[in-house]
Amino acid sequence: MPREVVDAADPDVHPGRPVAEADRLAFWEAVGRRLTWDRDFTRTHSLTAPDPAAERGPEIRWYEDGTLNVAVNCVDRHVAAGRGEKVALYFEGEPGDRRAVTYAQLQRRVARAANALEELGITAGDRVVVYLPVIVETIVIALACARIGAVHSLVFGGFSAEALRFRVEDTGAKLLVTTDGQHRRGKVVPVKENADAAVAGQNQVEHVLVVDRCGLTGPGEIAWTAGRDLWWHDVVDRQPATHAARAFEAEHPLFIMYTSGTTGQPKGLVHTSAGYLAAASWTHDFLFSHPDVSRRGDDVHWCTADLAWVTAHTYEIYGPLSNGVTQVIYEGVPNAPHPGRHFEVIDRYRVTSYYTAPTLIRSLMGWHPDGIPAEDAGGPSLASIRLIGTVGEAVNPEAWAWARTQIGRAGLERTGTPVPMVDTWWQSETGSTVISPRPTDTTFKPGCGSRPLPGVDVAVVDDDGAPVSAHLQGKIVVTRTSPSMARTVWGNPARYFRSYWADYAEQGWFLAGDGAKTDDDGDVWILGRIDDVINISGHRLSTIEIESALVAHPHVVEAGVCPVPDERTGHAAVAFVVPSREWATAFADGGEDVAAKRAEELRRHVGRMIGPVAKPGEVVFVPDVPKTRSGKIMRRLLSQLHTGDRLGDTTSLQNEWCVGQIAEVLAARA
Repeated sequence: MPREVVDAADPDVHPGRPVAEADRLAFWEAVGRRLTWDRDFTRTHSLTAPDPAAERGPEIRWYEDGTLNVAVNCVDRHVAAGRGEKVALYFEGEPGDRRAVTYAQLQRRVARAANALEELGITAGDRVVVYLPVIVETIVIALACARIGAVHSLVFGGFSAEALRFRVEDTGAKLLVTTDGQHRRGKVVPVKENADAAVAGQNQVEHVLVVDRCGLTGPGEIAWTAGRDLWWHDVVDRQPATHAARAFEAEHPLFIMYTSGTTGQPKGLVHTSAGYLAAASWTHDFLFSHPDVSRRGDDVHWCTADLAWVTAHTYEIYGPLSNGVTQVIYEGVPNAPHPGRHFEVIDRYRVTSYYTAPTLIRSLMGWHPDGIPAEDAGGPSLASIRLIGTVGEAVNPEAWAWARTQIGRAGLERTGTPVPMVDTWWQSETGSTVISPRPTDTTFKPGCGSRPLPGVDVAVVDDDGAPVSAHLQGKIVVTRTSPSMARTVWGNPARYFRSYWADYAEQGWFLAGDGAKTDDDGDVWILGRIDDVINISGHRLSTIEIESALVAHPHVVEAGVCPVPDERTGHAAVAFVVPSREWATAFADGGEDVAAKRAEELRRHVGRMIGPVAKPGEVVFVPDVPKTRSGKIMRRLLSQLHTGDRLGDTTSLQNEWCVGQIAEVLAARA
């Protein structure tokens, strides 16, 4: 059954004390058996080691002789078990429209979409690019692709036409699914014109399927290419509400997830079916489900990520749905029409687990400098919150504490103990969480990733692969991966090897690209990307450490710190700071002198918190810092903007507009 509890041989394993390989594989075998199989597997795992001479990464296989259907595991089996009337999705749009979709209704919607895909000539292995906002149809089309064996690639609806074009052409997609427009900050943003531009060149797209989200159907409101463009309601809604699913091999590709690199085009990571689903399903249960199995029927999960991000794939689509969970999906931005919108959503649907990015928590802190208003003062109740999670990059201690005591305040008032805080560390490449505190822990370290989840192992090592002593920065590597590990880079296996496996090919370790350190307890602290390390006069400093010090200041909403060349010290740290509204107003009234005084105040503040060597050489006040959809600050863009170098890939940004604004600020300072 999908809700079966599966424990590792030693669930409290720390780095350096891994379980035996036989026990680890027995654990993943039990995890795999939580799924519903058409043909059961007999081989849990096999691996072909990396081949440096051929520039080939490891060939990873899980449950390889079994067959299943991912959509059946996420929808049909719950209906067959008599849980069809349970709500699967509470949808809320930014304008305030709402829908509750049960598992039985979701099954019928997915069946219609699967029939429509087949009518349009989509078959197993074909690629479908999905350019939609966070709406029910996005989940439906993803599951419909999984149902017929098509490979989906979801693209953030705010990406540019060029970003979409690259993904359409790189995947060789036969179908693009988009919408007429999107609701964003109270306005309707045209979307289909981007879709039209993206498919205007040389590509394999045969049809563009358009969801009528904003009613842009009149003359002059939306361009239309007869024969190619089709309305969703014309094609999907008339289909039969049943569909005979077929089973696919465990290693059949499920989706392609694009992630940005420091250089070059985005990488299309390929995730396969059974292994990915097994790890997504189990880690979701482990991290977010109520510890008391008898109370899990009341769980309401909300992962705030855009559906195109891997976090949403794992903890908003496949993980929760495979476990039969009720969850919230919300279309809009968190401060429209006001900064308390998320709290309204939490109360309306009685959300129990709230999973979001540190950058959003810091934004909420900036929007509510005096804390979230109490319920008796007209504020939200937040009484349903049982657990909070963060993802994207390490959460700074101030934001961590604010989330527990503000968003989780009801739990604190009830028990005197703050709610659990799972600060998860993982990546698009790993497919599911690698490191996190346990939700049943009684003590937490603010900002600490803690230790690996059962079934995976990590190490913090130097360039030669030797363990790094406690409190010293090294590189975090995954020494034993989970079944959800990406198998390759679409169309470029050599890049898969060079990006992730080449540095430690002899050991067979995955290089995550993040710096980390361990403490005296063996717990892991993530310190940000390796290429974000700043070497100032021989002192290696993490950008996240300096940023955490900056955002601890009451008038700093967000901060991005980057290295720039310095003749005297090798590198200097430049801090791009988003000030509070009070400071921003003061800058407008008082001019450069006021800004200069506040910049020096922040430099002294960092010096007090970390040490004089960590003081930023320069503080630049900006309206925002560039962030990916996962909430990661793109620090290398800040370095490139400051030095005037050619900008690298910006297609994964959620706020690409801020790049031009920062350039203007820097030009005015020159």
